[in-house]
Amino acid sequence: MKFKEAELYILEKLKNELPSNLFYHSYSHVMDVLQAAITYAEMENISEYETTLLKTAVLYHDSGFIVQSKDHEMLGCDMVKAKLPEFDYTEEEINRVQGMIMATKIPQTPHNILEQIVCDSDLDYLGRDDFWEIGNMLYKELEIYGILNNQEDWNRLQLKFLSSHQYFTQSAINLRNDKKILHLNQIIEIVNTYTS
Repeated sequence: MKFKEAELYILEKLKNELPSNLFYHSYSHVMDVLQAAITYAEMENISEYETTLLKTAVLYHDSGFIVQSKDHEMLGCDMVKAKLPEFDYTEEEINRVQGMIMATKIPQTPHNILEQIVCDSDLDYLGRDDFWEIGNMLYKELEIYGILNNQEDWNRLQLKFLSSHQYFTQSAINLRNDKKILHLNQIIEIVNTYTS
């Protein structure tokens, strides 16, 4: 498993080929998720080998956006299947990486600890101080893609999403859940000011 080569390949590709109007699903998002995943892997006592698989999945989890946003998880899995054998990943390792990528599809469906960590890392910002700042990037992106019309639609979507979201690992629950609930309550207050 030549992780460093696989990492260099995808980082270069993300840097150069992700559409510029992806304000949220950007190169910096991938770096942010990677940092969270490394933190959670340490907190959950994940072995070095498993952490390498985890980091691979994180680096490739949004690579499908290079092609299109619809079904980007599946497109990312296609890229993993096509590319990772060149970096000496075995079929089993590739299957595990694909499992982690597919687990991030909303609603998230992790089936093991590595998939749980990827899911928690992908939405780590929900329970952080930069929640509003990162959320605004996502709002901007969804608005450009015609998914949202205005701030009210966005806050209603956030309310629905945060109400149903859950962290899976004990580490993320301990680290992020209280602040996430605080953000949810703030959004409830905002939505309550709307008349309809």
